[in-house]
Amino acid sequence: MKASILHGKNQDLQIESFTLPDLQPGEVRVRIKAAALNHRDVWIQQGQYAGLKYPIILGSDGAGVVESLGEKVDSSWLGKEVIINPSHNWGKGEACQGRDFKILGLPDNGCFAEYVQLGAEYLYPKPPHLTLTESAALPLAGLTAFRALFSRAGLQKGEKLLISGAGGGVAQFGLLLGVAAGAEVWVTSGSAEKIEACKALGAMGGISYKSENWSRELSQLAGGFDVILDGAGGDGFNELLKAANPGGRIVNFGGTRGKITDLTPQILFWKQLSILGSTMGSPGDFQAYLKFVESHQIRPTLDRIYPFAEINLAFRRMAAGEQMGKILVEL
Repeated sequence: MKASILHGKNQDLQIESFTLPDLQPGEVRVRIKAAALNHRDVWIQQGQYAGLKYPIILGSDGAGVVESLGEKVDSSWLGKEVIINPSHNWGKGEACQGRDFKILGLPDNGCFAEYVQLGAEYLYPKPPHLTLTESAALPLAGLTAFRALFSRAGLQKGEKLLISGAGGGVAQFGLLLGVAAGAEVWVTSGSAEKIEACKALGAMGGISYKSENWSRELSQLAGGFDVILDGAGGDGFNELLKAANPGGRIVNFGGTRGKITDLTPQILFWKQLSILGSTMGSPGDFQAYLKFVESHQIRPTLDRIYPFAEINLAFRRMAAGEQMGKILVEL
């Protein structure tokens, strides 16, 4: 098969021939039709991720058709259009992942290839209202947003939700899921165009985080927030505490702006705020997420779709932060 292989830090991916091992009992082989990029892929390419190894086939998100089955796999999967849960070996508890948890695309080879081989327990039927390309956009970012908003922060209909950095994949899914759940959604972004795009998707409005007093301006515009979804951390995190309503929940899933260094404990304890961490999701989260997507007929926001031969252009767009929604490659 053809695969897009990363051989080292800061290198372009190389499309090469690759031989898959024999199927083991319980495994399936899926012919990938489309795969989506995540910031995780770019961080691995740049050498800014734990557990690096080379060569590696990246790609946590994929959708396609089941073409081969190992022993002990239900024969009804054969020929099915599926999406893949990239959250592997979650463990037994719902509270957090276990010690053996891993994400597809490192350390195990992922979806930027003609085929991916994995355990059948990570297959789910493609949502009927979506194409395979749309379905490929769902898994990692959507699962992360769903667990953060519902399993962790307990978002309720009618609550006010703030999403920071609204151009990214998790933030975009947070917007779609929040609107579908009946929340009043506001956003921050460094781009006025992205704020307008979010309003077209159902956001009430937004403000640039580049403004010196953005939290004060946003509070004057929208009031306080019951739930805040953040993937940045960094020096601006204290502004989220200021923007939160008393009893609010701030859920963080990433640290693109680095360590949190300016948190004011007086705001935290006087408002009785909860700061929650969230990573990926359990099998139960994934199943509930797909049910939510189907019941609300949610369609992911797609940025650009590249042919497989141009995957390095897709990586450059992701690295530049130019996207609004998911970047995909089709095979």
